[in-house]
Amino acid sequence: MKLRFCGAVSSVTGSCHLLTTEKHSVLLDCGMYQGGKTLEALNEEPFPFVPADLECVVLSHAHVDHCGRLPLLVKYGFTGPIYCTDATADLLSVMLPDCAHIQEKETEWANRKAERAGKPLMKPLYTMQDVSATLKLVKPVLYDQLIPLNEQIRIVFNDAGHILGSAITEIWVEEGEKTVKIVYTGDLGVNSRPILRDPVKIKKADFVIMESTYGSRLHESNQNSLNELIEIIVKTITRGGSVIIPSFAVGRTQELIYELNRFYESDSTYRGVLSKVNVYIDSPMAITTTQVFRRNAQVFDEETKRYILEGDNPLDFPNLYFTRTSEESMALNTDDTPKIIIAASGMCNAGRILHHLKHNLWNPRNSVVFVGYQANGTLGRRILDGEIEIPVLGEHVMVKAQIYNLEGFSGHADRDGLLEWVQGLQKAPQNIFLVHGEEDSKTALEALIRETTGYPCTAIHGMTEVDLADASGMTALEAASDMVDAEKVRLVRDKLFGIHDSIEDILYSANLAVGEQIPIDKLVEISNVIMQLEKEAIHLGMAVTKEGLR
Repeated sequence: MKLRFCGAVSSVTGSCHLLTTEKHSVLLDCGMYQGGKTLEALNEEPFPFVPADLECVVLSHAHVDHCGRLPLLVKYGFTGPIYCTDATADLLSVMLPDCAHIQEKETEWANRKAERAGKPLMKPLYTMQDVSATLKLVKPVLYDQLIPLNEQIRIVFNDAGHILGSAITEIWVEEGEKTVKIVYTGDLGVNSRPILRDPVKIKKADFVIMESTYGSRLHESNQNSLNELIEIIVKTITRGGSVIIPSFAVGRTQELIYELNRFYESDSTYRGVLSKVNVYIDSPMAITTTQVFRRNAQVFDEETKRYILEGDNPLDFPNLYFTRTSEESMALNTDDTPKIIIAASGMCNAGRILHHLKHNLWNPRNSVVFVGYQANGTLGRRILDGEIEIPVLGEHVMVKAQIYNLEGFSGHADRDGLLEWVQGLQKAPQNIFLVHGEEDSKTALEALIRETTGYPCTAIHGMTEVDLADASGMTALEAASDMVDAEKVRLVRDKLFGIHDSIEDILYSANLAVGEQIPIDKLVEISNVIMQLEKEAIHLGMAVTKEGLR
């Protein structure tokens, strides 16, 4: 059994890890490289494996740096299933077509320029046709369902709390008389954030593949960032300017809508000022993604579910407008009325945010507020680093607007959050492999984990393969107990009591399962059915609210 780290090994983008046994090969994520030209050139490099030889892909979530090269994988021969949560599957149908659209448009623009110069024409990294073929391979499953990938490997997705549908994946691999458990964190979210649930703590693992994006840094509190954002908005509006917020279309935009909703609809001291200010979501993908959020309320945290069931839509308020067409987008920059514009992309590498930066960065009355990670080489990072003149859409623009960076909105756990998650392990793993971080972040987190917990920990630098053949693993009985946690079954069972008499038999069986009186295969079947019923019950509850979900 081997692990090959094929991406996100020297930066926070391009996540891609290969798990192989004598019989099987499973890919964990297939992300796109984002950043400067050097990083993005890696997208054109051949995969360090044969795509057609892969059995399946296990996808942690729908951010481009984790899923963006899936169509390229298919283009070069992969035909197996792509396993992900059901919410991630919904988001992929938004994210991947958008990626292909960007690839095709950028290639079209470059070819017009090349043709005039008599240079060879280029081809896009992949096309809409490749995306269509990829989406047909997607196999959505629910959180907590035990899924056999083959006769040797089983997985369970747990909520990572990073974006809608994000997953921490537990992977059990049987080899001979032992079972080795690998946990892949994907990207870990932040505790006590709105809309999403907290990241699940995993009790046992032989090996952990863990992100380290903020392994050397602490965030300010979310509440502090939120208060600062409102103060920035009020100061900017008062001096006659607009607030421009580059935001990731998936996750961050929806959180901003949720938080602004609270201020716009509350009796706060800011309501008088805010009531005159419109908020524009200027990103077709963010608009569609917000609709996906509304369809997947079963994975929201309890507070957000309660708002919905009481008839309040936390992703909407009177001053909120969605601009789909390019004409509507352009009109925002010819209107001098103070406003808030939230637009993608979050790192300012593409999308409508570039037009808003071009028209607003030069004006000292305006403010630009960053609410997410800015990778090295991106336009967003250059602005944050203090460059006074930047190229935007072929023009050099002076940076005179007020620039802010609110890290409290980050969707990634910070140093202490990552350490807290590791401390949730109830026994020492045989190793923790750190990926998805700049070199200083990985190195700092490695030292912290070793010093604080005593657990073995290795920062991965560059493409690396490790042999897990000597792993001690679990016995078959220990693995069976670990795969289906009776505590999870008990919690879901308690939620379902009182929904309808028709599930009485299922509840009775669940009681037996908690008592460990039935075979493991039957327990798995019951657990999976309960998870599906929970999802359906929440949607049934939403259907009878006063306003429902628009």
